[in-house]
Amino acid sequence: MFGKRVNVRVLKTNWKELNLLIVNSSWTLNLMKKSNSTKICLGIEATADDFGVGLLDFEGNVLANVNNAFIPETGGIHPREAARHHAKVAGRVITEAFQAAKIDPCDVTVIAFSQGPGLGPCLRTGATAARALASYLNVPLVGVNHCVAHIEIGKLATGVKDPVTLYVSGGNTIVSAFDAGRYRIFGETLDIAVGNCLDVFAREAGLRPRDGVPLGAAVENLATKGETFVHLPYSVKGMDLSFSGLLTAGVRLLKKGKYRLEDLCFSLQEVAFSMLTEVTERALAHTEKTELLLTGGVGANKRLQMMLKIIADEHDVSYCVVPKQYALDNGAMIAWTGILAHEHGTSIPIEKSFVRLKWRLEDVDAPWVKV
Repeated sequence: MFGKRVNVRVLKTNWKELNLLIVNSSWTLNLMKKSNSTKICLGIEATADDFGVGLLDFEGNVLANVNNAFIPETGGIHPREAARHHAKVAGRVITEAFQAAKIDPCDVTVIAFSQGPGLGPCLRTGATAARALASYLNVPLVGVNHCVAHIEIGKLATGVKDPVTLYVSGGNTIVSAFDAGRYRIFGETLDIAVGNCLDVFAREAGLRPRDGVPLGAAVENLATKGETFVHLPYSVKGMDLSFSGLLTAGVRLLKKGKYRLEDLCFSLQEVAFSMLTEVTERALAHTEKTELLLTGGVGANKRLQMMLKIIADEHDVSYCVVPKQYALDNGAMIAWTGILAHEHGTSIPIEKSFVRLKWRLEDVDAPWVKV
């Protein structure tokens, strides 16, 4: 194995056979001796449109966090097309992460990957890359729940210890808090996620992601120019939310052409975020937690941040927002959660590292959380 050039091919998934070049052929590994005594985890995120690689040491220092997003020419994310994108860029992104961290692959102590929930083809592509690296480097493999990872990177980045968390993204909308060994769900969407609601409305309005600006940000920018509030369905059912009716009504009014797009964006945001704020406030009152955390891609929205700040002040609780680079899907959050799990004896044999498309947040034991 000494000085062997890497050309790992672990190619089978459930949907097609990939020629996935995991490691750039220019790498030369000396597996007989590690050049760095620091424990390091490499995390791979591939639940949806992003292929991300993060490198963190076991103290929580981010050494590298490299991401490459699949941007479809039209429409939303097609799982197989996104998976092809991930397979194409995997080797390059992994290489860039090691270059940014200025370490060698043989310095890695553990490999972590997003095991679920997410889109099947995307998850399987990321898992294939993780298995190949773990097998070649002969290090433990850890499967990470994507939702738990969003919470844990938020806690690491902001310093909160035991928050009520509002996790909002293109694929998830969850209000959670830790209790009795697991993160419990106190409220969630019953249909589509709030990020998906905003993205679909933006596409129906003819908006397109440009210069790295996501669709949700385009809606936010237009909303700041809105002047007239348009009444739209407000659907909170107990502690859960429904955004499909809100989206349908918004698109219907958009097609009628009766209202300015700016006013519709403004109104859509106000209603959606008011729903989120109501459920989050109830969770704060019920749990009596003293911290509030906002995470996920939609958490970058300034208006939502402002609305949550108001309820945090009213309840006299600490309020933190995850920095944007960690709010979006990223490899750093997978690496950090992998470290936490590994430090508490959690790993998974490669032959049992199946992806879990519908792995719910409350099904994950979190023995590392001490409250």
